[in-house]
Amino acid sequence: MRTPAEIEAMRPAGKFVAEVLTALAAASDVGVNLLELDALAHRMIRERGAESCYIDYHPSFGAMPFGKVLCTSVNDAALHGLPFDYELQDGDLVSLDFAASVDGWVADSALSLVVGTPRQEDLDLIELVETALKAGIAAAVAGNKMGDVSAAIGAVARSAGLGINTDFGGHGVGHTMHGDPHVPNDGRAGRGYPLKPGLVFAIEPWFMLGTDEIYTDPDGWTLRSVDGSRAAHVEHTIAITKSGPIVLTARD
Repeated sequence: MRTPAEIEAMRPAGKFVAEVLTALAAASDVGVNLLELDALAHRMIRERGAESCYIDYHPSFGAMPFGKVLCTSVNDAALHGLPFDYELQDGDLVSLDFAASVDGWVADSALSLVVGTPRQEDLDLIELVETALKAGIAAAVAGNKMGDVSAAIGAVARSAGLGINTDFGGHGVGHTMHGDPHVPNDGRAGRGYPLKPGLVFAIEPWFMLGTDEIYTDPDGWTLRSVDGSRAAHVEHTIAITKSGPIVLTARD
């Protein structure tokens, strides 16, 4: 649990992550290379004196240290998209996931967008994950359980007839990017970890239009839908307080 003073100390990290994602979204366009987006994020990290949470990240499910500072998941890539030499094409669905540490505190956030001419089904999918994120945040109040957050997210996916993968989800955030508690994207209301003031975690809905199964790309990191269906992913870092959840990574 974090004290009110510690939550205040986390605000600069949340603000920085929000600023980087806003800049990345503005820079994302047809013809822009994924490596250019990663370079932009890297430059902003250096200018701020922040630290990347990704570049040396090497969990058990990664084939090697990530080596980049940004996740760029395109079309059928759902999560952990490793930037590579690819120029965005008209109509590409792109998810950008970014985490950084500022003054020893971490914030983590993600957004999804379409470059060029959008497909309506892609816009609907983005709206759906954003609705699920809002529902999860609304359920993240002191006195509830983590299952209430998970159930709220899962209900949005099921309302659209989508399957839900719970292999990856939200997570505790603090001095490191990933910690307890785990925040599944589906669950049973009234069950699980109790939500108390001072708890800080990321809520991270990600849905795919077809299957709920994923596989790892040959790059050793990028997770793709097994049927090639498109995916969208959004995320905010929030803090539980007595007066309700604070979205530390809120974008203007």
